[in-house]
Amino acid sequence: MRASYSRAVLLLLPPSEGKTAPRRGAPVDLDALSSPALNPLRAKVLDALVEVSARPDAAQVLGVSPGLADEVTRNTRLREAPAAPARGVYTGVLYAAAGLAGLTPAQRRRAAACVRIFSGLWGVVTPDDAVPAYRLSGGVDLPGIGPLAAAWRAALPDVLDAEAQGALVVDGRSADYVAMWRPPAGADWVAVRVERELAGRRSVVSHHAKHTRGVLARHLLTRRAQPPRDAEALAHAAGELVGTALLGVELGDARARGPRTLTLVVG
Repeated sequence: MRASYSRAVLLLLPPSEGKTAPRRGAPVDLDALSSPALNPLRAKVLDALVEVSARPDAAQVLGVSPGLADEVTRNTRLREAPAAPARGVYTGVLYAAAGLAGLTPAQRRRAAACVRIFSGLWGVVTPDDAVPAYRLSGGVDLPGIGPLAAAWRAALPDVLDAEAQGALVVDGRSADYVAMWRPPAGADWVAVRVERELAGRRSVVSHHAKHTRGVLARHLLTRRAQPPRDAEALAHAAGELVGTALLGVELGDARARGPRTLTLVVG
């Protein structure tokens, strides 16, 4: 009998900046989202975002370029906008590689059990949660709420600490979302780092890092083997990609505090 991903692995992902707006569907129903304990703060952040997005200085407050004015305006209609499963709304580089929308039914159940997508607006959602497209970074200081990372940092432990206890936490988040929640001491926490190797020299990459983290996420969700139980098993699973998506895999030493680092080396 295969081990359950819901008990073995917690896969943490950032949201994508780029999103595909659903063309049809009912508006977001907070009561239908996972982690209902977050709904009071979700409602406050949603109201604050709608209000701020109607201001003349909305783009500046939200830290986006003037070219994204249409997306900021779209924020003002979030309570009425169609919602769809997050696996199809988040469509940036990482999600294109992860292919969450193209999983089989069994793989979708696995993703719903173990994937947690962090969001400045929703806190955290699963791929099955129906949400509208929106524009809000986790690093924003939102009028009426304050710094979003701090607001969610106070709320997320009540939801995520129990899920992470005793689990392997595979962390593909960027810094703004790491600041929202750190796994408790009882978790085997591994941060995924991507480095590019050219002519024997290593460098940290950004765009390709998103793609590679997505490739790893898809591999973990679709491989037929038992789910990895610890950092060493995760490194072994990632090593299955060497020769195709990766040049190499390196697992850093355990640390007294903070995550171990799994470095994925690409060409």
